[in-house]
Amino acid sequence: MSEPLMSARGIHKSFGDNHVLRGVDLDVRPGQVVALIGPSGSGKTTMLRSLNGLEMPDAGTLAFDGGPEIDFSRPVPAAQRFAARDRSAMVFQHHNLFPHKTVLQNVTEGPVQVRKVPRAEAEARATDLLARVGLAEKRDAYPRELSGGQQQRVGIVRALALQPDLLLFDEPTSALDPELVGEVLHVMKSLADEGWTMVVVTHELQFAREVADEVLFLDGGVVAERGAPAQLFTHPREERTKQFLHRILRPLD
Repeated sequence: MSEPLMSARGIHKSFGDNHVLRGVDLDVRPGQVVALIGPSGSGKTTMLRSLNGLEMPDAGTLAFDGGPEIDFSRPVPAAQRFAARDRSAMVFQHHNLFPHKTVLQNVTEGPVQVRKVPRAEAEARATDLLARVGLAEKRDAYPRELSGGQQQRVGIVRALALQPDLLLFDEPTSALDPELVGEVLHVMKSLADEGWTMVVVTHELQFAREVADEVLFLDGGVVAERGAPAQLFTHPREERTKQFLHRILRPLD
């Protein structure tokens, strides 16, 4: 088994008196898809944002291969924090596109402004990526002219344009109408098939079962159970996992 691309150990995060994460461990290996599932408030999104540096954990460590370990129990130098952030890219639940910029401008903003990629190179790559997700003809459109599914596909392309080592998805289909969910999941499955390394917070259990290599069930800020999809969904070991799957989610068979 390959060494982890990213390794998080003992991640804690509180917001006031609310202890959201209580010592979460997570390894992600190159080409692996890890799904985070669990009830609302279980810490899934906070964990994802901690991996990207959008939240600063109170304790624990984070390391990417070839980079220094970040120890959150002490002040983290800005250079170290940004170096870790550069390894990943986030796809948000609500697209977060710039409404005053075209699709092409949204996709090239990060590479040009953050990565300092020449604009012509960034636009060429963006055009190729938009074609891959069926949006080549929308490059000059504005977000308001797109459906929710199209906007989310642009959000995925925007993340891909940064050429990250790790793609992070925060419930990318939860804000979509049901008939638009499939087009976004299709793109994500294609990325998994191509070998992209992904951590996905999702309520789409069928997608997690078919695509993920490992599933983590979070509850109350801890990993209550982890395992291969076939094991966790079909024969969960923990009673809390069984209750969640039985009460919250539709049967998968």
